[in-house]
Amino acid sequence: MGEKKVSTKSDEHQLRVFTKAVLNDLQALEKMLKDDMMEDNALRIGAEQEMFLVDSSMHPALTAMQILENAKDSRLTTEIGQFNLEANLTPLEFSGDCLQKLENELLEIVGIVRETARNFNSDVVLAGILPTLQNSDLIVENLTPMPRYYELNRILTELHGENRLVHIKGLDEINLTLQDAVSEACNTSFQVHLQVPGKDFVNSYNWAQALAAPILASAVNSPMLFGRRLWHETRLALFQQATDTRSVIHQSRNQTPRVTFGRDWVRDSILEIFHEDVARYRIILTRELEEDSLKTLEKGEIPELSAWRMHNGTIWRWNRACYGIMDGKPSLRIEARFLPSGPSIADEMANSAFFLGLMMALPKEFSDVTKLMSFDEARNNFFTAARYGLKSQFVWFNGKSYRTSRLILEELLPRARHGLRSVNIDSADIERYLGIIEERVSHEKTGSQWVLDSWTKMNPVAKANVRLRSLTATMKKYQEINEPVHKWKLAVVKDKSEWIDNYLTVEQFMTRDLFTVRPEDVIDLAANLMNWKHIRHVPVEDDKGNLIGIISYRDLLELIASEQVKKDNEIVVRDIMKTDLIIISPETPTLKALNLMREKKIGCLPVVKDQKLIGLLTSHDFLTVSTKLFEERLKEINNEKSTFGH
Repeated sequence: MGEKKVSTKSDEHQLRVFTKAVLNDLQALEKMLKDDMMEDNALRIGAEQEMFLVDSSMHPALTAMQILENAKDSRLTTEIGQFNLEANLTPLEFSGDCLQKLENELLEIVGIVRETARNFNSDVVLAGILPTLQNSDLIVENLTPMPRYYELNRILTELHGENRLVHIKGLDEINLTLQDAVSEACNTSFQVHLQVPGKDFVNSYNWAQALAAPILASAVNSPMLFGRRLWHETRLALFQQATDTRSVIHQSRNQTPRVTFGRDWVRDSILEIFHEDVARYRIILTRELEEDSLKTLEKGEIPELSAWRMHNGTIWRWNRACYGIMDGKPSLRIEARFLPSGPSIADEMANSAFFLGLMMALPKEFSDVTKLMSFDEARNNFFTAARYGLKSQFVWFNGKSYRTSRLILEELLPRARHGLRSVNIDSADIERYLGIIEERVSHEKTGSQWVLDSWTKMNPVAKANVRLRSLTATMKKYQEINEPVHKWKLAVVKDKSEWIDNYLTVEQFMTRDLFTVRPEDVIDLAANLMNWKHIRHVPVEDDKGNLIGIISYRDLLELIASEQVKKDNEIVVRDIMKTDLIIISPETPTLKALNLMREKKIGCLPVVKDQKLIGLLTSHDFLTVSTKLFEERLKEINNEKSTFGH
């Protein structure tokens, strides 16, 4: 999330002063580029590892601040959610055993987080989107308690101007109405950094754009959100919509969102991107200024460009151009932000090796990518990869069409090997990491495909929450031994589970797949729904989706026994539905809901959020919980007897 020191003032004068500082920084950067001040004799790599924190039930754990305080490791920092953390890895010269060193450091730092987290009854999971996330996790109270995150959320929400609509369609479909930008915390990534010589930067950046599609297709790892199967890399669609600042009028003018692949190739200078980012995107965060970058240059010193870097950190290009200072020398690097976190550290390193090898090989072999394909083709390939993963079809050089797996195996992997050899990467590391890509692509077993296959083959009788937790627990198990995903066995739901907190709130096991009727529908429709779908309650909604009543099987029996049915063959739902409803929210504790049903002697409870019906809880649903509670209590009694016996 970039710079953490932000101002919470909304003073227009301060904003103008900061805007001038951003413009000054760009002038200073332009002067440094013109004077060839950028480091031109070094290749370096680095990475940022984002991660989820989970509790024993595999749901998000709000333990980030406690872990940071106790781990006391300067490489660790916050992210937007209290269930997220980020690690910044040590920059390395891109040569020799650097990939192995990077993997070892990743294992070390994630191990430190995991060990510290266990002191707070939590753990680490690497995933593009955590399968067990629920809508109720995305609340302002779960933001990391730091000014940057509250300010960012406030400003993104105000700029959008109204409720945020998230609509993503894949195998399933999801429609969310959100009041803020907290859903950004759903996404975690593994960001690879590549520092290249300043004179080569434009060509390298364009190649990073072109190569993003096949690299992403082989690395997809977030196919589900709230139990819906969407894109193979749903993270891309969710991130764009979660941070969208465009009002309706801005969208009608086709304004580019702040999360973007870009609009065109870079033609002459990387300043084209930087100028566009200031011209198109409003400055939304400010900070206290510590330097005048132009005066710093005049003194023969290297400016930090902190004002522009803060603005750059609020525009989320999938390939971001970054400025930094290393050993007193200014440099430019490409931050590949499109790669997801996980499935394992070994997989992340394989993705990195694939990206880095291609970035070394293809610019030298083919020179200018803009003469080989159009920008629209590169962008379309990218989003096709996000939707379909290895099942994508790409338009590649000179208009030639490839199935993704063939393009990777026949054209790109050999070149990636050559690229890594050209910078003297250890041959054993080349074979290990690119061998993982080869196996993964040959078997078409990405992280996303593993999730989807596991979901399909799981016991369909199991509640969705149990299946999602089983997925997450299996992911964590394989991550702990650093097994690449193509070797993972599919996740299964265990017959006996000790996770009694599967059922802490009604959201975790309520019925979401509902059959409803309108008040003006004939009663015969409700009766047939009950018969066909073996249900005893049918909610009644108006045309806006507002819950206005409910019909039960008992209501139908009473109707049949009455004289009314004999007199009137066109009885409508409104005539017999119950309107004095007792409703609950998705966050209602399970035991509270159970007691409510007992006290009121009712067979179902509609689960409502913002007056909209989102689920239904029936007495049948409680059979699962009651059985679990009984089994757990019986186990406790047996354990007590065993202990007493000894």
